[in-house]
Amino acid sequence: MRIILYLGKGGVGKTTVAAATAVRSAQLGYKTLVASTDIAHSLADSFDRPLDAKPIEIAPNLWAQEISVVADIVNYWDVLQGFVSNMMREGDKLNKVVADELSAFPGMDEIVSLLHINKQAKERHFDRVIIDAAPTGETIRLLTMPDTFRWYAGHLARYRTGVMKALRPFAGRFLNAPVEILDALEKLDAATAELRTTLSDPEISSYRVVLQPEKMVMREAERAVSYLGLFNYPVDSVIINRILPENLGEGAFYQKRREIQAKYLEMIEANFAPLPLWYAPYYDHEVVGTDALARLAADCFGDADPGQVFYQGKLQEIEELPDGTCIMRLSMPFVTGSDVKLRKRGDEMFITIGNFKREMILPTVLAKRRAGGGALQNGVLEITFLPPEPEPIGNNQ
Repeated sequence: MRIILYLGKGGVGKTTVAAATAVRSAQLGYKTLVASTDIAHSLADSFDRPLDAKPIEIAPNLWAQEISVVADIVNYWDVLQGFVSNMMREGDKLNKVVADELSAFPGMDEIVSLLHINKQAKERHFDRVIIDAAPTGETIRLLTMPDTFRWYAGHLARYRTGVMKALRPFAGRFLNAPVEILDALEKLDAATAELRTTLSDPEISSYRVVLQPEKMVMREAERAVSYLGLFNYPVDSVIINRILPENLGEGAFYQKRREIQAKYLEMIEANFAPLPLWYAPYYDHEVVGTDALARLAADCFGDADPGQVFYQGKLQEIEELPDGTCIMRLSMPFVTGSDVKLRKRGDEMFITIGNFKREMILPTVLAKRRAGGGALQNGVLEITFLPPEPEPIGNNQ
């Protein structure tokens, strides 16, 4: 069973690449589902045919689905939401308006989307599930939901535990609804823990960033890889989409555009090492329909099976020492040299080792710290970040 999730900035071609991967996987004989978790679905447009909230077979070995989060929330969450609202109003601790607002669990829609993915993994109806995710920010929030939701569920469960243990023997007669809700919450908590395990298993799940050779897109992709690493989600490759052909034209406009792309292609190759890179061309036609998608898959992945695991290993690791110092470890197996130069500007870190240069986006936890130095040993770069400086005490006079 394989789950492959494509993410990236809006408009870079995630949907097209995800659909192309699914088409190629189906052609290789794997029973494949491609599903969209983006509220603004465009998967149907990519295949040029209508899709539904349930999987529809659109070609041999190929199913497609546009997950309807709204429908699922209506079907499965209304009772739970009402119960939480009532619970929070007990003892007049909160007024009704505030309680109703708080009763909407953070990330309810994201959890529903992720449980869809986990359902396919558990039931194994498909050999491969390809996910066309929402733009980067929404997807990162979606992927952090298992941890966030479990925190909320745990606090709610503990809030009720004492009362429910005492009343549980009589609950069948007097408290059916609350007990059922609490049991459902506990089951959902367990399912979310299982989901977290599935999403972080590199043998099952892979995350792929789709980008274009442009500065803003590249920076957002770097942030995505950084945050995926913080949550131990395995990234196995990067797809560089819409690369201009050499024979596009000889005018000044086309020449300038190719120069810009060449500049950022070089940066991408340095900044995303050691991840494998795949290159997809910019076509003179729309990539719509299974034939065009199959061609894209062939041009991008060549003879490789796009469903295989292309890379395993931690791209970065952050360890906090007892004194508050943080150590960031970056995998750089192909870089040699002993003189490590670091320059930090806001959340950007500029790394120079011999002829190797890399610009990276730091996670928020490190962005406000000062870098204390770096050393490269055995293909791993270790950068020390000093403890955060104390906030200055304001003058209250």
